[in-house]
Amino acid sequence: MKQRRFLVYLVAAMAATSVFAQSPSSKKPFSISALRLIGEKEIPHNLSYQGTTVGGLSSIDYDSKSGLYYLICDDRSAINPARYYTAKIFFTEKGVDSVTLLGVTNLLQPNGKTYPNAKEDPAHTPDPEAMRYDPLRKQFAWSSEGERIIRGKDTVLQNPFIHLITRDGRFRDSFPLPVNLRMQAIEMGPRQNGVLEGMSFSRNYRSLYVNVEEPLYEDGPRADLTDNQPWIRIYRFDVASKKNTAQYAYQLDPVVYPTTPPGAFMVNGVPDILSLDDRQLIVMERSFSTGRWPCTIKLYLTDLATAGDVRSNTSLRKHPPAKPLRKKLLLNMDDLGIYVDNVEGMTLGPVLPNGHRTLVLVSDNNFNLAEKTQMFVFEIIP
Repeated sequence: MKQRRFLVYLVAAMAATSVFAQSPSSKKPFSISALRLIGEKEIPHNLSYQGTTVGGLSSIDYDSKSGLYYLICDDRSAINPARYYTAKIFFTEKGVDSVTLLGVTNLLQPNGKTYPNAKEDPAHTPDPEAMRYDPLRKQFAWSSEGERIIRGKDTVLQNPFIHLITRDGRFRDSFPLPVNLRMQAIEMGPRQNGVLEGMSFSRNYRSLYVNVEEPLYEDGPRADLTDNQPWIRIYRFDVASKKNTAQYAYQLDPVVYPTTPPGAFMVNGVPDILSLDDRQLIVMERSFSTGRWPCTIKLYLTDLATAGDVRSNTSLRKHPPAKPLRKKLLLNMDDLGIYVDNVEGMTLGPVLPNGHRTLVLVSDNNFNLAEKTQMFVFEIIP
């Protein structure tokens, strides 16, 4: 695929400044006026690496000290044990040269063993979706979506979780989750496969933000082709105490395209979030419709300081939030004119020679031959 470079401008009141820069409590906000696509690189399908099959890459994080990228794999121990990969991505401001894998590490249970697959032990099979590195404590936080299967004797209710692990995959600790993240047999709490998808540490590593991909049952319906007010929650945790200190309401866009055939599977949700400073997050929305292989990926900028805490709100459907997160469109990847697959992860990358930061995205191919594992690199224009 030929690499093409595009300049996508954020429509904002003041060019070259943060869309929220005028807020009085802001302290040197991270500034984005545009994203320029540097290039894209594809990892071959079913690449074999150290006895594992590479695919299902659902998150990416960059450690500036080592220059390494960490990518969690959402294989539910079905192909190989649950794991993450270490890699380097080589690029310049003119294009992406290559992606090199440097290691693979198993995610371990608290008992020190690898995780079982669904045939061995469905109650303890993980669904890894997000992972971030904390260089201050030299540990990772990663999330599992859990499971919710309501089918007679085959009912499985496994709560999602957030674990802290060492760099060699050993369990250290976990975050107690709020009651509304517990799986239930009735239509309350999280939906199956729509739970803890995105994660980001604050820039000072004092807070950890995680989000549900789709609305909790009590918060509203799944996204549809029309605006039906599908609310999701972004959770803030204090890293030191591990307590949930805030919840924010964020409204999803409608699904972008109708399905073929009508009535088939479609989804719009949030696969990842990225903290930029002490108040701003980039929120990624991903829309997919059966009958159309590309996904529509939108990046929005939000300001936590302007939003209210909805921890006490037990139903965003019954009680719409008075101060939800505001969203400003940074990029719709449909506008790039290239094929974009199931993008699920993003991270701030290294600094270019001109002093601009980079944004790196990765797609999850679901181990499907028709889907691609893609790396996208953008220059952040202040």
